[in-house]
Amino acid sequence: MSQFPQRLDPGSPYPLGASFDGNGTNFAVFSENAGRLQLCLFDDSGKHETRFELPECTNGIWHGYLPNARPGQQYGYRAYGPYQPEDGHRFNPHKLLFDPYARKIAGEVKWSDALHGYRLVSPKADLSLDRRDSAFAMPKGVVTDEHFDWGDDRPPRVPWSDTLIYEVHLRGLTKLRTDLPEKDRGTFSALGHVRTVEYLKSLGITTVELLPIHAFVNDRRLVEAGLSNYWGYNTLGFFAPESRYLSDGTLGQMKWAVKQLHAAGLEVILDVVYNHTCEGSELGTTMSFRGLDNASYYRLMPDEPRYCINDTGCGNTVNLTHPRVIQLVMDSLRYWVQEFHVDGFRFDLGVTLGRELTGFDPGAGFFDALMQDPVLSRVKLISEPWDIGMGGYQIGNHPAGMGEWNGKYRDEVRKFWKGDAGMRGALAARLQGSADMFDHHKRRPWASVNFITAHDGFTLRDLVSYNDKHNEDNGEDNKDGGNDNESNNWGIEGPTDDVAINATRERVQRSQLATLLFSHGTPMLLGGDEFGRTQNGNNNAYCHDNELAWFDWTQIESEAGQALRAYLARLIAIRRQHASLRGLSFMHGREEIAPGLFDVEWFDESGDAMDDDRWGYYEGRLLALRRLTRDQHNRVEATLLLVNNSGDDREFVLPQPLMPWRLLLDSAQLQTVERGIGEDERINVVAHGVMLLAVRNLEPQA
Repeated sequence: MSQFPQRLDPGSPYPLGASFDGNGTNFAVFSENAGRLQLCLFDDSGKHETRFELPECTNGIWHGYLPNARPGQQYGYRAYGPYQPEDGHRFNPHKLLFDPYARKIAGEVKWSDALHGYRLVSPKADLSLDRRDSAFAMPKGVVTDEHFDWGDDRPPRVPWSDTLIYEVHLRGLTKLRTDLPEKDRGTFSALGHVRTVEYLKSLGITTVELLPIHAFVNDRRLVEAGLSNYWGYNTLGFFAPESRYLSDGTLGQMKWAVKQLHAAGLEVILDVVYNHTCEGSELGTTMSFRGLDNASYYRLMPDEPRYCINDTGCGNTVNLTHPRVIQLVMDSLRYWVQEFHVDGFRFDLGVTLGRELTGFDPGAGFFDALMQDPVLSRVKLISEPWDIGMGGYQIGNHPAGMGEWNGKYRDEVRKFWKGDAGMRGALAARLQGSADMFDHHKRRPWASVNFITAHDGFTLRDLVSYNDKHNEDNGEDNKDGGNDNESNNWGIEGPTDDVAINATRERVQRSQLATLLFSHGTPMLLGGDEFGRTQNGNNNAYCHDNELAWFDWTQIESEAGQALRAYLARLIAIRRQHASLRGLSFMHGREEIAPGLFDVEWFDESGDAMDDDRWGYYEGRLLALRRLTRDQHNRVEATLLLVNNSGDDREFVLPQPLMPWRLLLDSAQLQTVERGIGEDERINVVAHGVMLLAVRNLEPQA
């Protein structure tokens, strides 16, 4: 590395990270409590190290400029300061630290006790200092050149009211796709391939939500057990894509994939994890944030700063009350929008991001910064509205302008279709966009992101096939994963040849999909549910980077897989064609759309309007929902949803006034033949079934 001078120039505190200007690179990193910072350069092997003192510190940002440092240069930092865990400080210059702003990562973690800042065998544990050098075990940051020709790329900007989210794991989607080059499977190259894009487009979805693609660490426990952190909720770098997802090693591959999806009209949302990092609790590793400035980057116990606050259940909690940490997250988010053109974010454990010293606050500093930002306030923002801290369940309490994962929708729709009594009123509320939680501060129904299944839990097929979780392969004695699955195997645990049980399972799957697509709010599908993907009853497949979690493309192309996909596509098309199914505004049964007909009305199977007695009937499992809207041409449209979750076929008397209804969907069938139902006032709905009737240009009969 003789091409470099012996000393760095002062450089600039902005921007943070490693910024190449054509002649050299400016390095800037935050630590308000360090006494010295060293920049450490490595050759391409990552073994030979050269150290430079960062010569300046401005407002807590250490910086220096190195002429001739070019893209491809590997680097890290060493921080000097007090090692005083009881005061919250854990500086240890023997530990190489990954730059929180590194745009690219080289190498992988090589698990060793040297990654800990303390001696694991010490009787005082983390109060001791470990003097072993960790550089050999650490991945390095890489200086990058951000140029990419985006051409005429334009964000699709799908309106929230038209959005249909498809949650999927980047690697799992294409890892078994044998018609793609083997080296590209499971990477952004495969995601952007024309065959993958065509498949996603054929589903009718509008928005692809990718599980975390930030550079992450495979937990030592999992590696030693022959498993891996497949989902990736264990972030090391908030600016660097996971290197395994780039088959050619370039950032341009991810940008190209986003461009291909945009060209097909599909949005890309990233699931992002800013609530915790891969370093774990105070007994965890020193890889980046802990070594740079533990007391600034993490929330610590006020009276005992030796210990991390653990509102996330992952050992540590990122300190979003610190302005520099807010800046880190905001800079990261803007980077993904501006450099990679992503269309939005889903915030893992979003409540943690809104925690102030007094607890969760929808007016927290991070939320205020996010919602006024001229770049970020224009993309889709979704929160997972809970964490495990005090007061951690905050559905409906996030700022207006954000969507929220509606866990109550998931739980109550599952309970209804599982067959629980007393759920008719709850189902009614969820069908109408959960206005009880979201109709405030001028919010719209789309704020409720409705889902029945997600990456965390059973797949839809497993939801109707297993009463209990089966996580034995996770190596935790089946103790991990949720126990309250609200599932029903309908008589036999797991796969069966019983024709009647399989018929019920398939019908309940179809009815749940219909419920999801015909509910007001933003529907989210779990990738794979469209063809009946199973995880063999595993409801916590986070550690399985294998066939258990990957898409089986032979099943996708099977007759059964194609039939279920066609059924789902039909549901999506019907939703798109009928504004009353999407719910542009909350309906409360107070707006008269046509003489004597209101925007929303409820009936029982006898055709009588629901009243307090009927709503209070605990065993009620049948319900009719009539919705009316006017389109942009002032024409009246009506839909009638009939729901039967009893164990028998039931006859519904259609509510007055009679209308020229047409049958659009019957979940008893994979393929419904659209037809008029004539003047008949009665219609039969099969057990565990859903039917949808509709009429356009409504002229009610007397």
